[in-house]
Amino acid sequence: MSAGTLPSFDPRDPLGLDDLLDPEDLAVRDTMRQWAADRVLPHISDWYERGEVPGIRELARELGSLGALGMSLTGYGCAGASPIQYGLACLELEAADSGIRSLMSVQGSLSMYAIHRFGSEEQKQRWLPRMAAGEVIGCFGLTEPDHGSDPAGMRTYAKRDGSDWVLTGRKMWITNGSVAGVAVVWARTDEGIRGFVVPTDTPGFSAPDIKHKWSLRASVTSELVLDEVRLPADAVLPEVTGLRGPLSCLSHARYGIIWGSMGAARSAFESALEYAREREQFGRPIGGFQLTQAKLADMALELHKGVLLAHHLGRRLEAGRLRPEQVSFGKLNNVREAIEICRTARTILGANGISLEYPVMRHATNLESVLTYEGTVEMHQLVLGKALTGIDAFR
Repeated sequence: MSAGTLPSFDPRDPLGLDDLLDPEDLAVRDTMRQWAADRVLPHISDWYERGEVPGIRELARELGSLGALGMSLTGYGCAGASPIQYGLACLELEAADSGIRSLMSVQGSLSMYAIHRFGSEEQKQRWLPRMAAGEVIGCFGLTEPDHGSDPAGMRTYAKRDGSDWVLTGRKMWITNGSVAGVAVVWARTDEGIRGFVVPTDTPGFSAPDIKHKWSLRASVTSELVLDEVRLPADAVLPEVTGLRGPLSCLSHARYGIIWGSMGAARSAFESALEYAREREQFGRPIGGFQLTQAKLADMALELHKGVLLAHHLGRRLEAGRLRPEQVSFGKLNNVREAIEICRTARTILGANGISLEYPVMRHATNLESVLTYEGTVEMHQLVLGKALTGIDAFR
């Protein structure tokens, strides 16, 4: 480009954020975008309407072959990708559907991350290579029927019996539960909260699916029932005791949501933009009316500010400088703005906005779950409130 010549304006990238990405980043993004276009988008409306994902294990193996499972971890068959590359993968999968991104996130950022960071070498060797390949699906058991935002109140209990552990309790709203081959389950013990690696074929373990969902319908969501599940001594994660363990896993998963929510928002925005160019009322495309243009401009502002925020937090993570409060900042802002973008997009599409022929309502209903899981709006507001004032409002 000669001096003084500006690049053309790209409605899909109005801030030129692609300039922040190197060729390897772009290759990861394009690979995940193409996979989602080929394997998810042709079927997602049907999966969502039916409330099931046929062939989910095959999808997991395909994601494993792409290096997308546990992709930010190193060794044990994991890709060792950068935080930016992991974020881009989350964005592209959630642009297809939040449920598909949840499959990847729970596998890599929760169950695999817990084993990778806190597990024994034997646990890592046994589980991580097969999980990275998608041969074994994992789930993460923290939330309980009566304890969501307050995990310290969990009732699931693990007691020693000789050299064994015996787990009893229930977990709720567990992604991947009924298709998982291994569960990372957090439980109270006499020593404090501990994590356990539980093969799902262990007697006493069951994972009935949760039905009648109107959100994340293209995702497996289950209850975990632990009825005196007996485990050997080496099932416990040896390197952590207390809530620091599960909360650090949640922080890693929230980082992926910061990116992923912008994928859902992008899909809704692009659908509205295309519709506004083609839909005619009063003898002209509705994109030519001032109120529609104002909506599109505001949606573009929040979408690309959110992507820029995600990128900034990714660079901080890469430098080892990302604080949990900053993760709360990103999760709170981006999911909240993504929902607003979907709602505004729905108004541009009018009645067509509620049809599964378009992605907008599907993304909007999915994001209602994303808004709540990995920390509600209120919890992230209080995390930031404490950081800003120095006063803890939780207690």
